Amino acid sequence: MIPSNRKYIDEYFKSLSIDLKSIINELNSNNTDIDLGYRIQASAVFSSNIEGNSIDLNSYMNSQLSKKRFKPEKDLDEIDDLVAAYQYAKSNTLNHDNFLTAHRLLSQNLLIQSKQGEYRSEKMGVFDSDGLVYLAVEPEFVPAKMLEFFDDISELLIADLSIEEIFYHASMIHLVFVHIHPFSDGNGRAARLLEKWFLAQKIGEMAWGIQSEKYYKENQSNYYDNINLGVNYYELDYDRCLPFLNMLVDSVDSPSKEQRKNEYGNNNKNGK
Repeated sequence: MIPSNRKYIDEYFKSLSIDLKSIINELNSNNTDIDLGYRIQASAVFSSNIEGNSIDLNSYMNSQLSKKRFKPEKDLDEIDDLVAAYQYAKSNTLNHDNFLTAHRLLSQNLLIQSKQGEYRSEKMGVFDSDGLVYLAVEPEFVPAKMLEFFDDISELLIADLSIEEIFYHASMIHLVFVHIHPFSDGNGRAARLLEKWFLAQKIGEMAWGIQSEKYYKENQSNYYDNINLGVNYYELDYDRCLPFLNMLVDSVDSPSKEQRKNEYGNNNKNGK
């Protein structure tokens, strides 16, 4: 179900231009300096922004400080719900039932109660300004697809994987999930949470500090282009998956590049 074709993994390894293990070790060593609560809130804001939510990070954090609700209140509520889902995930094991609970939390203001944490019973397509972009698998096949999907995740969670393999599978989980598109709404938010949740289960809670959602938002056009591997579920071409798989690694490397740039600038200033 989750493509683990050696061809894709080998191509992925060859494409890596950074020492991923060193960067993750550095994140682990700096873990005490990172406010994971704040990072989770930021992740929820950026993930919501990708879906059209209008509240930026500064406005959201100020609303938390002032304890005042301002319009559009629904947008604030949507972010609060997603924060609650991230916090739930941080405190619970990744499995099928817990994932449905997380979706129930994040979709409180997206869906009617009967559809929260439940797989869709209707056909689902993804549209843009030009029309239909992608048609997901039929609803009658979704429960079986998702059980198979989580069987694969369960095996990956107990497998002894290298850091590179962990990132490969986290990205592939994200990609396969959005192609199934199992819910009536909240699929994008759930996919980004699921990717982070898998990482955290494999490399520890510092994964919640990775700013992948921010990177996806800042590169939103590429994010959607890279997800688009076919016009429908049955014509997906995973031979073109590499650009998407590289985005998670790039989200880890991007802050490191900025830090190295700042350190270089400070060293130059000190050397004058």
